[in-house]
Amino acid sequence: MSQTLSATTLLTVPLAPLAGSLIAGVLGTAFGGNRIGRTASHTATILGVLIAFVLSAMTLWSVVVDGARFNQTIYEWMVIGGLKMEVGFLIDSLTATMMCVVTFVSLMVHIYTIGYMADDDGYDRFFSYISLFTFSMLMLVMSNNFLQLFFGWEAVGLVSYLLIGFWFNKPTAIFANMKAFLVNRVGDFGFILGIGLIAAYTGTLNYGEAFAKGGELAKLAFPGTDWMLITVICICLFIGAMGKSAQFPLHVWLPDSMEGPTPISALIHAATMVTAGIFMVARMSPLFELSDTALSFVLIIGAITALFMGFLGIIQNDIKRVVAYSTLSQLGYMTVALGASAYSVAVFHLMTHAFFKALLFLAAGSVIMGMHHNQDIRWMGGVRKYMPITWITFLLGSLALIGTPFFSGFYSKDAIIEAVHASHLPGAQFAYFSVLAGVFVTAFYSFRLYFLVFHGKERYDQNPDAHHDDHHHDDHGHGHDAKPHESPWVVWLPLVLLAIPSVVIGAMTLMPMLFGDFFKGVIFVDGTHHHAMAELAEEIHGWLPMALHGFTALPFWLALSGVALSYYMYMINPALPAAIQRMAQPIYKLLDNKYYLDWFNENVLARGARMLGTGLWQGGDRALIDGAVVNGSWKLVGWVSGVVRWLQSGYLYHYALVMILGVFVLMTYFVWLNK
Repeated sequence: MSQTLSATTLLTVPLAPLAGSLIAGVLGTAFGGNRIGRTASHTATILGVLIAFVLSAMTLWSVVVDGARFNQTIYEWMVIGGLKMEVGFLIDSLTATMMCVVTFVSLMVHIYTIGYMADDDGYDRFFSYISLFTFSMLMLVMSNNFLQLFFGWEAVGLVSYLLIGFWFNKPTAIFANMKAFLVNRVGDFGFILGIGLIAAYTGTLNYGEAFAKGGELAKLAFPGTDWMLITVICICLFIGAMGKSAQFPLHVWLPDSMEGPTPISALIHAATMVTAGIFMVARMSPLFELSDTALSFVLIIGAITALFMGFLGIIQNDIKRVVAYSTLSQLGYMTVALGASAYSVAVFHLMTHAFFKALLFLAAGSVIMGMHHNQDIRWMGGVRKYMPITWITFLLGSLALIGTPFFSGFYSKDAIIEAVHASHLPGAQFAYFSVLAGVFVTAFYSFRLYFLVFHGKERYDQNPDAHHDDHHHDDHGHGHDAKPHESPWVVWLPLVLLAIPSVVIGAMTLMPMLFGDFFKGVIFVDGTHHHAMAELAEEIHGWLPMALHGFTALPFWLALSGVALSYYMYMINPALPAAIQRMAQPIYKLLDNKYYLDWFNENVLARGARMLGTGLWQGGDRALIDGAVVNGSWKLVGWVSGVVRWLQSGYLYHYALVMILGVFVLMTYFVWLNK
């Protein structure tokens, strides 16, 4: 059996999408003279991602079946003292899984984009961006050192800025991409501090070498405090994850990023950017296992995100924003699993979520196309008979999302709930309540969306705002009062291909990923202190018994209750939601204003930063630097020069007077001394 992987093959995985991006971005746009057409642009980018996916699948096969591993430096950039700056790859089961998930979802998004962006003027530019995004994410997950990790981390942030603001003539899109960029900078500041502390105290940026010194780090205190150094490092790293993976309170950028085209919503919010933080913490498990304080922090932040972001999904009327808030909630579930030391469960949910959430976003985009770019679910209804393929795939994705037994989301979601229940860390009880309550909330808002869009009375011809659309014009040339229609095959084919793993991938991979040797030597758990995975292994004995038992478990009944309540409120008694809104107006207002976090950020943090900047400018720059240092120095020199110039007048009687005065002063001084 082969035990090694080819460096050339591994290099091809990220470089193929990069090549496609360069071809489309240079030759297919005005920048390079529009030398190739749209067909050549999307062919080049799709071919690049297809090559990356095929090679990623082959790599995963070699890792799983042959036990192959790769951990080598590809290129040495520089050496500063004893610190090596390198580009290198670490390929194991965690990396290979992420490579396959990223490239498969990206491939589906590329194919989907052919239909969705067909009439957009920035067609070639968009394909270039999404391929560049794929390259950036692959460099992140394949890295074997913190320098390359940070490069990929920042690259996905940069390209997400370009994608969210793709329609740069829309003020809301420009605001959204700037918001995403700034919020992620806050998280990245913590992230680079964590990396800096690791480099300072271990003398290396290599994962393996840093992990080997974890025991030494655990014995040190942060200078000048009683805090453990390893706790500070892990919390700093997790602050980076809070930004990228949209954890409370750094989640505020993600809902607004829906201003970008729908394909990037699936790409960013399903398998790539928002999962980077989850992947990073799982990769850093040898460090996080050394600090219960850091794990409790992760656990509580994840629990808050899982529950309270789900509440916000209940009142949303934009189809994409409902799915976006479900992403926030599910990222909270993954983070809770990380805090419970169930890293493999978090990665398991990351994988299953990537498929069904990409499916839901792309299906939402298909609905938007079929509804002639209306996104308000209040003016939909009865779409099922017009868009049968979109309807059935959306239903499958929704069933997976709410954790229906036998669907992929059930296995990963229930495993998280059980793992948190088994955790004994501070905050575990709150987290357990949050993930249980989140099951009901998720089922309610997911099927509120489903029922309002696909069932009930047709309302698409009653829309008072005919221009509430995802695009600045109607791509298909239909009026807003026209009948909905099924999307073209390049749009619905990715939905079908994503629906398959959304149903079956959980059952197929449950036992090997959670209880087999799949992550052996990759993810580390201190079994003597953290018992969640051990207790989980005693309760789960296979995909079939787990699914059958799921029908009798509390999460299933909570999910069923959420579905039933949403059906009653929006299909049987549609007047009830409005009545509840009137009775609970303060709560509705709180949710509608998103807990006033945007208001706080804009009116307190942003204004405070602006006032601080103005104060530093006026007091520091103008008064101190320009006024005192720069202008003050030349004024002092001028004054001294004036005095000296007066003393050197050139008149003889001035010099004689000075000499007489000098003699008088000296005589007075000596007389005073002799007294």
